[in-house]
Amino acid sequence: MTYCNERAIATQQTGYSFVTESRNWLPDWIGGIFWFGVDDAATTVYNPMYCGIDRVPEPFEVGNGDMITYSETSAFWAFNFVANFCYLRYDLMTEDVKKVQAELESKYINNSEAIDKAALALYNKDPEQARKFLTDYSVGVGEQTFKRWKELGQYLLVKYIDGNVKKERDGKFIYNGFGGNIPPNPDQPGYPAWWYEKIAEDKGDQLKVIGDAH
Repeated sequence: MTYCNERAIATQQTGYSFVTESRNWLPDWIGGIFWFGVDDAATTVYNPMYCGIDRVPEPFEVGNGDMITYSETSAFWAFNFVANFCYLRYDLMTEDVKKVQAELESKYINNSEAIDKAALALYNKDPEQARKFLTDYSVGVGEQTFKRWKELGQYLLVKYIDGNVKKERDGKFIYNGFGGNIPPNPDQPGYPAWWYEKIAEDKGDQLKVIGDAH
């Protein structure tokens, strides 16, 4: 019997994806925004790159790492680190990723009106000043996203190390209160019921407990 895989919408092979926004009531440099994100669309952040910019953020530059060359300053590799780590326990980690996605994207969307207004005022006086303003803003956004995503990767590694889940309070890891920077016992989430059922089906006789289990 032959089976096929469903085609995932946010497939892991994605190198980059984008959404274009065109506002014809504004000058081209301001009215066009290229919302750009790298790697898996489900775990990316869409960054506003205005059409008038004349340089890109260093983390997104061509040549800053590639598919077989890791770079500590590359957004592509920062997002791949988070995505590939999430694949281990996607059911748990994706909630942490969504929080940071919403934090960044909501801020960028909410900033758009003020950035448009400031850029238009500059454009009416000196188009080149508007270009510089939009470039500085877009580059700053890209660098901020990169920095925040590196922090997210480190956070996920600490929180989910060895398959356990460290305890938090108000968004911060907690210690056990007895000194030595030791955390309390972490949560140890199990596997879903269907997994245990599959193990019992495949290897039940080998793993069956004989007598009392202690």
